[in-house]
Amino acid sequence: MRNVLYMGVLAAIRARKSPFQTTYARLVAAGKPPKLAITAVMRKMIVILNAMVRDDAPFNA
Repeated sequence: MRNVLYMGVLAAIRARKSPFQTTYARLVAAGKPPKLAITAVMRKMIVILNAMVRDDAPFNA
C-alpha cells in the first residue's frame, strides 16, 4: 500500500494546480526535508480519500 501511495503522491506533486503540489511546495519552502514533505502529503491524500469514501463523493480540487 505504501508503494501505491508513494507513486500516487509523486504524480500528484508534479501535477499543476494540485492541492498536493501546493502542500508539498509549502512544506519544502518551510525547510522540511523532501522525504518528510512527501510523507505529509501521503497522509493528506489518505485523509482526503477516506472522506471521499465516507461521503461517496468524487474528488474535486
